[in-house]
Amino acid sequence: MSVGDDLTRADAAAKISGDAEYSGDRVPENALFAKVVFSNQPHARMLSMDTRAAAAVDGVVAIVTAADVPMNEYGLTMFDQPVLIGVDGNGRSDVPSDVSRWEADKIAVVIAESAAIATDAAALIDVEWEQLPLVPDLESARTNAVLVHPEAGETNNYYSLVIRKGDLDAGWAAADVVVEGTYHLPHQEHAYLQVEAATAWIDEEGRVAVETGGQWAWEDQHQIAHALDIDGEEVRVIYAAIGGAFGGKEDMTLQIVMALAAVKLRDLGIDRPVHCGWSREESIVAHHKRHRGTINARLGATKDGRITAVEADVWLDAGAYNYTSNKVLGNAHLSVGGAYEIPNARIDSHAVYTTTTPGGAFRGFGGPQGAFVAETQMNKLAEMLGMDPVELRRINTLRDGSEGITQAIMPEGVTLPEVIDRCATEANMGGELFEAEPFAPIATLPPAGEVRRGRGFAVGYKNVGFSFGFPER
Repeated sequence: MSVGDDLTRADAAAKISGDAEYSGDRVPENALFAKVVFSNQPHARMLSMDTRAAAAVDGVVAIVTAADVPMNEYGLTMFDQPVLIGVDGNGRSDVPSDVSRWEADKIAVVIAESAAIATDAAALIDVEWEQLPLVPDLESARTNAVLVHPEAGETNNYYSLVIRKGDLDAGWAAADVVVEGTYHLPHQEHAYLQVEAATAWIDEEGRVAVETGGQWAWEDQHQIAHALDIDGEEVRVIYAAIGGAFGGKEDMTLQIVMALAAVKLRDLGIDRPVHCGWSREESIVAHHKRHRGTINARLGATKDGRITAVEADVWLDAGAYNYTSNKVLGNAHLSVGGAYEIPNARIDSHAVYTTTTPGGAFRGFGGPQGAFVAETQMNKLAEMLGMDPVELRRINTLRDGSEGITQAIMPEGVTLPEVIDRCATEANMGGELFEAEPFAPIATLPPAGEVRRGRGFAVGYKNVGFSFGFPER
């Protein structure tokens, strides 16, 4: 095999023929069925939970609660989230487990002979809650009037990153033009075709086996083993075909609770697998989104287009738990200044807890958020200078030997100038450097009518900043 040779994907034939089996398809004939019960409380302390009525329903086999979790905590980069919310259900964890911090915190898993029975029984679980003040957005979180995780400190701003480069005062003094902007980032839903599903059992070697569809089997294994307080070798994770993810299946949804369900059945002497498949509504409610956030940015340049300084304050709403927010923040932190050589910089970035849906991985992993701000600022700057936006980027872009925003020197092989030229030429973006040819992608569209069509030009990079967040292992 060498560069240029064609490769055949091992799963291609099964997928195009429709024979591929996804985790929602693979339901053993003798399977029991599980229903995950959510708190439906954005911020409340559990005072009591009564499962007796649910357990008495004909066909209910078992109910898993926080008392069944040996180590009631998980988290990809920090253990800040209980597996199940419950009274006196911490296990060996120091993470308080009696407080629901978003509406999809899990409180129980009902195991029954059918999905319908499990669903009906789950509705009979009686929970008494003490309502706590909400922290619904960044503005309220930053006041620290209400702490989402008081056990973690006296602030909701739990993770920050800083860049300082050059002499910022000198950079602004040298600028003939300064542009500023405040940018708001919304939640985005992944909406992958296949919703979450999993089957769990105790295999022939006595291991806890979980078959699901995720994005990193080793991390699933590690998180399951940690929560069950067993060695990783005692956990087996199997991936069926994966029906889309886009970052949305990086974190734990069903993996740990289904492993707990299998262990519960084993302890009851029941040798049957257990299956759970979420509805689309459950999927949307219970998995993370692209982060909400606010970014304040300032960019200065000389009248000939040379950038002299950049400032940015990045605030990401992490939601109720960290998930991968510190990692996403690292990418946004490094990309918000753009792929440009800038001599003077101040960038402060923060991840903040709120009582809302956690933010996490979504295509680009923080890079698009930073690029959105950087490139909008560049367009504003080009307009204010009366300069071609492509030429402005070409002047300032990183190239061999450039000093990046973190003062790292670019190695040989940085082709951004060539990429900019090629893209601008093929898109007929105008300017003296570029040929004037019809732009085929627009020319082939139907007549515009009342629709005004235009072309934009942006430069960005991703897969930087991964040194932030994950602990060394």
